[in-house]
Amino acid sequence: MRRILLLLTILFCATGLYAESQQETLQRVKYKHGPAYIYRLTLTDKQGTGYSLEHPMRFLSRRSVERRRRQGLPLDSTDLPVSDRYIRMVERNEVVVIGQSRWQNTLLVRIPDTTVIQRISQLPFVKSCKMVWQAPDSVTPTAIKAKYHEHFEERDSVTGDPYGQTSLQTTTLMGQRLHDIGLRGETMMIAVIDGGFKNVDKIPAFQNIDIRGYHDFVTPPSPSIFAETDHGTKVLSAMALYATYYYVGTAPRASYWLLRSEDQQTEQEVEEDYWTMAAEYADSVGCDLVNSSLGYNEYDHASMSYRQWQMDGQTSFASRSASLMARKGMILVNSAGNSGMGTWKKIGVPADADHILTVGAMLADAPHKIAPFSSVGPTQDQRVKPDVVAIGAPARLVNGRGVIMDDMGTSFSAPIVCGLTACLWQALPKMTAEQVIELIRLSSSNYEHPDNIYGYGVPNFWRAYQIGRYKSLK
Repeated sequence: MRRILLLLTILFCATGLYAESQQETLQRVKYKHGPAYIYRLTLTDKQGTGYSLEHPMRFLSRRSVERRRRQGLPLDSTDLPVSDRYIRMVERNEVVVIGQSRWQNTLLVRIPDTTVIQRISQLPFVKSCKMVWQAPDSVTPTAIKAKYHEHFEERDSVTGDPYGQTSLQTTTLMGQRLHDIGLRGETMMIAVIDGGFKNVDKIPAFQNIDIRGYHDFVTPPSPSIFAETDHGTKVLSAMALYATYYYVGTAPRASYWLLRSEDQQTEQEVEEDYWTMAAEYADSVGCDLVNSSLGYNEYDHASMSYRQWQMDGQTSFASRSASLMARKGMILVNSAGNSGMGTWKKIGVPADADHILTVGAMLADAPHKIAPFSSVGPTQDQRVKPDVVAIGAPARLVNGRGVIMDDMGTSFSAPIVCGLTACLWQALPKMTAEQVIELIRLSSSNYEHPDNIYGYGVPNFWRAYQIGRYKSLK
């Protein structure tokens, strides 16, 4: 009966989202920044970059360099910024450079028409040009102000349980045992890559979070990332909030960067470039972990969409970037996706990346049972995905109105895992990103027999801590 009720709830949510999208269609307005196109230029080399690996703190923060040094990870050519000389030569062709990826040696250029691309493609240092965005005819306005609550409802408090509404999603992973010994994310820095953080700057419950900064990578940028979608607000709450007897996140003493890469107005491949720019920014400011509750497989233009055989961690632009992150000393925790009940069913981009933690969703009322919507693996090259699973059907979250509520999705199981990963790494600072990822898999319930639904299973962070401590003492 419970499972039937859950399925009805999922269908009801889907119906609500469809109705909302229909309503938004009626509110669409003419796109005022077009016509325009964005192209990704892949360059041949970095001659004339103006930077060198001998002086990394000219382009990376001290914290970023120290993170690599601690893990014994050398810098390489992918860390160097794109050539300044090449940028100037591209800009002479009446285009606007709006972004770059040092990891993949690419530039993003915005142009009013496509005639100039033929000329740019003939430049000797341009390997390829690919259109990744085309201005839509109309869009739905975003950045809308919303009212919020100053306080949680008294009925949301749980007498005798300091975790309040988050007790189940934390204790299922044995995260409370880490908190009990003082591991709450101190010294760790987490970047949240998302689409918006509605009212995080206003809701009193968020004011005690150590937010180091924020940045918008979308072109054109939003008037305010704090007036966009509250998806990122919910994700952040699962890790960062601390309100005893009401709501306690999994890493309430970590510090956070809020990074926007998701364009709510269109769904096009350029968002992978924005995502990469956000990940590189997280690297440069010294973040230890990145939570990304985003995923892609189908775009507005069919030519940009993926096929399942491309889910190999290397075909897509974002997945190539994600697969590099452990080499930079960072742990990426990414949601698996919510396509399990649809025709796609599989994980998307960048959940297919290598050397990351991809997180699926379990039922809250039947822990260790997968949520039917949770996307499945394996990758095309037969790696186990998801890596682990956590409660996400539903998870308890705080939305952009400052209200504790239920929501479903791997978007929310991922930050629960990400926060506890930060707490674990806090206790084992000598471990590399790769070693911590493997330790979490090793501690999980399905490690001996991983599959393509649960992956390695439900992580036990207390067991991971004990194993890690034992290894560090050897």
